[in-house]
Amino acid sequence: MTFVLGITGGIASGKTTVVRFFKKEGFPVVDGDIIARKVVEPETDGLKALEKSFGPTILQSNGKLDRKKLGSIIFSDKKKRQLVDETLDPFIRGEISKQIQEAKKSNDLVIVDIPLLYERHYEILMDKVAVVYVSPAIQLKRLMARNELSEKEALMRINSQLSLEEKKKRADILFDNCDSIETTHKQVLDWLKENKFVS
Repeated sequence: MTFVLGITGGIASGKTTVVRFFKKEGFPVVDGDIIARKVVEPETDGLKALEKSFGPTILQSNGKLDRKKLGSIIFSDKKKRQLVDETLDPFIRGEISKQIQEAKKSNDLVIVDIPLLYERHYEILMDKVAVVYVSPAIQLKRLMARNELSEKEALMRINSQLSLEEKKKRADILFDNCDSIETTHKQVLDWLKENKFVS
């Protein structure tokens, strides 16, 4: 039986770092962000569906999605942002499911990296969900430093997601990333050993 572990977190919580640890141990990763880009490549059904919803102005002359243009349309309009999510959801979900099934054929543990896992209700595809957690103060500090944002800009981005405190409550497994990278890495290794994925 293959175990499917969903990993999520908040912006600047260190999810990518944790996923990298699993990758380093040789476990396959189904990456939600990569898939979200893949489903809107030129000539894909996902891109055609977007064009149907928003018109041809969201395409560049070479047929690629004009992310900047789409971004400016949806940035200040919640309804249009929802429309993008609803339009692409079946394509992203289908591809994630397909990649999970593929990876399950030859691995006893599959990692699924999805930033908006709870927001999009992907937990139903997972055996367990791990949340990469940092305190609100650390999250704010790291995001401001990483993206060179003011406190106000950083808080806006943080508040656009389900809070880490809420995700922490829902988590089956918690990787606390408030301390050093080494401490976080040890938590991942301990979990892998405990569940006999590594010796």
